[in-house]
Amino acid sequence: MRNIGMIIVIAFILFGFSIFYDDIAQPPEFTESPTEQTDSSSSEKPKENLKLPDSGIQQFLQMNQEELLTKIGEPDRINPTPYGYQWWIYDEDPDQYIQLGVDKGRVVTMFVLGRDVDVSPLKIGQKRSEIEKHIDLDNKAKLQVDGNDYQFELTEDEMQTRPLVKMNGEWAQLYMDKFEKTLVGIRYVTPEILIMQRPYSLEYRGRLIEQPELAEKDWQEIQNAEELQIFTMTNVIREQYNVPALQWHEETSQVAYGHSKEMNEENYFSHDSPNTGSLSDRLDRQDIKYNQAGENIAANYIDGIEAVIGWLNSEGHRKAMLNEEFTHLGVGVYEKYYTQNFIVPW
Repeated sequence: MRNIGMIIVIAFILFGFSIFYDDIAQPPEFTESPTEQTDSSSSEKPKENLKLPDSGIQQFLQMNQEELLTKIGEPDRINPTPYGYQWWIYDEDPDQYIQLGVDKGRVVTMFVLGRDVDVSPLKIGQKRSEIEKHIDLDNKAKLQVDGNDYQFELTEDEMQTRPLVKMNGEWAQLYMDKFEKTLVGIRYVTPEILIMQRPYSLEYRGRLIEQPELAEKDWQEIQNAEELQIFTMTNVIREQYNVPALQWHEETSQVAYGHSKEMNEENYFSHDSPNTGSLSDRLDRQDIKYNQAGENIAANYIDGIEAVIGWLNSEGHRKAMLNEEFTHLGVGVYEKYYTQNFIVPW
């Protein structure tokens, strides 16, 4: 077995001097076989140019860019990713939040978080018990691409939080709230992108699809984009749970970025830094005045989407994400390290 990276999350919330820590998830793995071929809350109205389909968003997967623009219109913004495609993000209305991954003029992946988006035969917010009436959930998924064989195997926790299913002939990750047992979001993905991202333990025979090599400038653009995505997704989720939206806090974002960068460069994972101390030390050093503060950290998720879903499914993290008293949020991303700093400023 070769380890493709740990998925680790620890929650920290500072209310006076109270600290809460949460569980640590086990790393996904993949096995390399010898290379060979095989035979077998918003009151605003949605923007006018967002024309969501009546027959389900899944029809957009593998659609060409020109047809996509005709059907849905221009995105609110376009963000780079580490995987070659660009996210076309539609986020003006949180109830219609979608991200469409476009590569070489074709949609290769999609992420849906808005509860009013048609994800037939399912529905955002639907109970898991109802989903299981429509979809078979299996802990193993077999794929074949260009004569190469791949098999993902999901852990029990992954089956509870993000099962991988075949739906209408396409692959989809169902992002679940394991506490409420409801569907929070869906990521649709082509087999090629799924194999490149490797979000689960993978065994394969043949060729492994690798992600593009990235320069420092590429990472800087991706990090900035993911910080805004995490902030926006956090607010979309808070609206789903009837919690007031947070405001962006730039100074706290800089503190969060510094902590993510240091954890990456110093090769450690903790709320307590050997150089800058605790969260309260870091906020004090930047002269940030606050009544309450909290921190979520995560490492080695495939992107910010999965980090946010991971936080939602960890008791300590969701306390911070869904806390009604927090009013502001700063997000810092450095490569595959993610930090959320929540505060209530003075």
